[in-house]
Amino acid sequence: MKSTNIFETHSRVTKELHAERIGHKGGVLWLTGLSGAGKSTLATELEHRLFHNGYNVYVLDGDNVRHGLSSNLAFSPEDRAENIRRVGEVCGLFADAGFVAIAAFISPYRDDRTIARRASGDSFHEVFVNADLATCEERDTKGLYKRARQGEIPEFTGISAPYEEPLNAELQVDTMNRSVDSCIDTLEDYVEKNFVL
Repeated sequence: MKSTNIFETHSRVTKELHAERIGHKGGVLWLTGLSGAGKSTLATELEHRLFHNGYNVYVLDGDNVRHGLSSNLAFSPEDRAENIRRVGEVCGLFADAGFVAIAAFISPYRDDRTIARRASGDSFHEVFVNADLATCEERDTKGLYKRARQGEIPEFTGISAPYEEPLNAELQVDTMNRSVDSCIDTLEDYVEKNFVL
């Protein structure tokens, strides 16, 4: 049962003041794509580069969040939706505090990504990390596709559960045909153009 005895508290330090103090806008880069597309690799490399260029930046990664914030959730469509809702809200808080929050989540459903976007509004930037199923299966760095094909992992995105590609992502990076460094260059350029004061 949802509580009705909740009252919102407003900070006297606005997101604009945070941005002025830090020197750049806060916002969310939401990296979505199949398992093995390169989301975590790009997120951690971009975080490293932006940090050393003076940005306040933090990565929220799907596997890491499942150890804490969403440790009570499974992988049913309902639990996936709740996981993405929670992460979207957390990203919105990071963005308000002036951080560039980099979220690396399969987030297979468009409706769930739309809900995540609502928590940050105009500060939300969807990035489609584009690698097709064949490429991701060939990489299979964690052995998950093999296990999914053997029926050991139910509701695995791309095999026994759907992935809905973004229709209007703000940015797309092709990790099938481009190097990690090239993709990071594109992401860094995007941040420099869209997170400046």
